[in-house]
Amino acid sequence: MPTDAPHPQSTDELLHALQENHRRPYGRTRTVTAEELVDAAERFDEPVPLIHALLELQEAYTYGSDPRKSPVVFARLLTLFDEQPDAFDERLRHQLFWRFKWVANALIALPEIPLTSLRQWLGEMRDRYEKAGLGLQPYYGQAYQLAAHVGEDTTLAYELWAARRRTPLSDCEACEIRERALHRADAGDDERALEIWAPVLAGKESCQEEPARSVSYALLPLVRTGRADRARELHLAGYRACRRNPGMAGEVGRHLEFCALTGNEGRGVELLAENRNLFDEVESPLDLLHFLTGVEVLLSRVESLGHGELPVAGYAGRAWTVASLRAEVRERGEGLATRFDTRNGTTLHSDHRRERLDRAPLLDALELTLRSRGLDDLVEGASRTDAATGSGTAAAPTVEALPEAVPELILRARELDELGHPDARACWGRLRTLVAAPGYTHPDDPAVGPYVRLCADLLSDEANRAAERDEFAVAVDLQEEAAGLYDDAGAPGDAALARACALLAAAEIPAETPSEGGEGKAMADALTEAHAGLVRLHEETPGLAPYIEGRLLRLRASALGLRLQASGDQEHVAPVLAEVELLETFALRHSIDGQVSGAMLLRAGTYALSGDLPAAVTEADALRERLTEHGPAWHLPRVLGLRGRLQLGLRDASAAYADLAEGLRLAAAWPADAVDTGRLHGDLAEACMHLGRPDEALTQLTRAAEAELRAEKRTDAFCAYSNAAQLCLDLGRIEDCIALLDSLLTEPDVAAGKVDDRLVAQLRLVRARALHAGDDLKAATAEFVTLAAESADWEDDPGSHAMIAAETAMLLAESGEFERAGEAVGRALAAHALAPRHEQLSNCLRELARLQAQQEGPDGLDAALAHLATAGRIADEARAAGFEPVGRSLDSALAYEHGRVNAYAGQYDDALAALEKALALVGEPGPETGGAGEWAECVRLAGIVEGVYLERPAAALTRLDAAVDRLAALGHTDEREPLASLAAQLRDEA
Repeated sequence: MPTDAPHPQSTDELLHALQENHRRPYGRTRTVTAEELVDAAERFDEPVPLIHALLELQEAYTYGSDPRKSPVVFARLLTLFDEQPDAFDERLRHQLFWRFKWVANALIALPEIPLTSLRQWLGEMRDRYEKAGLGLQPYYGQAYQLAAHVGEDTTLAYELWAARRRTPLSDCEACEIRERALHRADAGDDERALEIWAPVLAGKESCQEEPARSVSYALLPLVRTGRADRARELHLAGYRACRRNPGMAGEVGRHLEFCALTGNEGRGVELLAENRNLFDEVESPLDLLHFLTGVEVLLSRVESLGHGELPVAGYAGRAWTVASLRAEVRERGEGLATRFDTRNGTTLHSDHRRERLDRAPLLDALELTLRSRGLDDLVEGASRTDAATGSGTAAAPTVEALPEAVPELILRARELDELGHPDARACWGRLRTLVAAPGYTHPDDPAVGPYVRLCADLLSDEANRAAERDEFAVAVDLQEEAAGLYDDAGAPGDAALARACALLAAAEIPAETPSEGGEGKAMADALTEAHAGLVRLHEETPGLAPYIEGRLLRLRASALGLRLQASGDQEHVAPVLAEVELLETFALRHSIDGQVSGAMLLRAGTYALSGDLPAAVTEADALRERLTEHGPAWHLPRVLGLRGRLQLGLRDASAAYADLAEGLRLAAAWPADAVDTGRLHGDLAEACMHLGRPDEALTQLTRAAEAELRAEKRTDAFCAYSNAAQLCLDLGRIEDCIALLDSLLTEPDVAAGKVDDRLVAQLRLVRARALHAGDDLKAATAEFVTLAAESADWEDDPGSHAMIAAETAMLLAESGEFERAGEAVGRALAAHALAPRHEQLSNCLRELARLQAQQEGPDGLDAALAHLATAGRIADEARAAGFEPVGRSLDSALAYEHGRVNAYAGQYDDALAALEKALALVGEPGPETGGAGEWAECVRLAGIVEGVYLERPAAALTRLDAAVDRLAALGHTDEREPLASLAAQLRDEA
């Protein structure tokens, strides 16, 4: 598999190419490129470049899970060392002896390598170490690992290793901690193992593999010892560090096992799909054994729960179900375990496999992510059993028992439909199934009517569902087809109603080319025309049944209400209220309670759109009272939802919370599609935020999203999830944020490009920010670079590109890639010229200047000052445009950054002058807290520059003491403390 890697023409180019390849993630691309670079190195006939290339290739094989090739490469290195030892400087010599351990681990992972050969290699390692005068602790560490792998008594081997003093060639502290902890865990001492693991699990000791490896082993001991919450945290962070990585396939398998044993089988199946590449890419038999065993634990659990036919991801080339894949991995896993046991002369690996497979679930359910998915959620067409509240605790409402006989079922469906009763949907759904079944015979019953009328009823119901999902074009086609069938059935009233619904749905289709007044104007014009058509249709259709005429009046009022919403024109208020009056009068005369409620709801909404919120609340209260007395009861949640939104508008979050929570409680009594519970949850989340309850808001946002998914409103669902992810990030719940977004971004709709690309980009943007907040700078930068490239093509939204490119530049600079950062900020500036983003660009340029001066010192000063000069021009533009920043003043922030940059570069007089300017721009602090923090920070840095670097402690203390007194007098205790501490430090050093 040749790559597009460059072909070095010199040793310098070769070394540069090796460095570039070293930055790539482990996998086939890096490995193949490393192979090509070895071929290139051989052409130069120089040992040192070849040594570097071979070292890179062995690393690619080792961490790319290809143990068979690693020893071959090392043999070449060892030959070079024996033949040309002077070509190995101290660093290369250290790497060579370090990698004896890599080879030992690679040979252990290959069951075809005889046990005698393993012991011979350890003997070779010992001899080489002794000859080189190196300590033997690393050798004894490998001897212990071999004993543990084979299943021998490890007592002596462990003591010979663990009791020895560490050497420069010993495994890192984190890896040795893992081995000591596993020694205790294998002995059944979970508590002692976790005690040993503590520094690694806390992140105090780490390396390239740790803490990811230790986390995977520690998950079940944590659960067994009652630390389930800690296990959850570590699962989220640890899984992300090893997913899709062939070199950590065993770790992935243990995460799958953890999901299976904690009631998270659905998440386990999702993670299995995300790691389908491991079935074909893992070359290490030992890693594959551990991975397949974890997979089998998961699949066995899923099958035991009755989901053996659930489709799952497996080996490429065929479709798999849980049952078929379990049989396949069992056969392969047993085969691998037998091969290792045959080589080792023990039954350890078969026994260990059996022990894992026989483990009983540890917990019924442990909520791992904000988006917990049950197995039913993964089954196509599975019934949804969650309550409308989405809490997962309340029982779902049950529809009244449906009639068994088809004639009674049809009549019942029409009766409920006339009332607008939510249970009508279940009747139509049952009828749709019966009609579609082979051999359906329509009843010969005059009360039921002909088959063509039933077909029209079903089409009309389907059209209404489509309209609720905002699929207006689909709704139009279905209603028009239904109208034709109603004509054929001799039902002109129903035909007129279907055509009326089609008229309104057609007006709600967004215009492809909006008029000069924009989308709102185009929509308002379309609704005006639709209203006229509805009036004509109403007037031209005689003999309408009251319930049909009531619906036509409701459609007329709704058309004008939607027009008001689209236009915001106050002149459109009176026509809505007039139509509402007609509807209410008619509904009262004919005792159609549902339409009376509809009229009052429209009136309340119209008052709200006109800006008269108190009047809207009064109308909503009257409607609530009427519904309580006369019904229909299923309208109450909708009214409470409206009242809650009105209270939010009136800034009474407590009242809003009460209304919305009551609305959700009442909605649980009705089928999920009877009430827009997604909106209720979303509005309740807003109320929670106003009340200072962000964690509850987060819960409500995720419930809103799941409700929208159940209603097949995927765009609304993804928007709610995006808000939830952003809130997670704001709350510092980084791993929750990333796990939620990872789950969303692997959705089939996203992968297939069926979700709006800008919405997906927003999800990826939040994820990139979360990765950065979680200290994964490399992954965050890669995602930002990709997003910046994609957003460059957003000709209709240069402002977003400016923002993304600016953030990309900052991350590149943080990584030390200042040249690429400069290119990114150049693109941001070009987009800024089209759609100004003064604050974002100023922040970016100041941060680039700070990072360059901080990392490069005096050498980076000129470039840093150039960035600040550009930031100064942007501040001038902002001032001229009357732009007011959300955060700090652009001018004072710029002056402060001049001070900091010059301080990093050792230009202390210039730094102090800049900070004096910043203080003048910020101004003296007052009782308000707004500028006190910025002023205090300027004083603090000026004090450091003046008192420490310019060695003027007396002047610095005068400055600091005055600032401390002023802040204390104003009550700014938090801002005062750092200045008081600095003053005390200067006095101590005087």
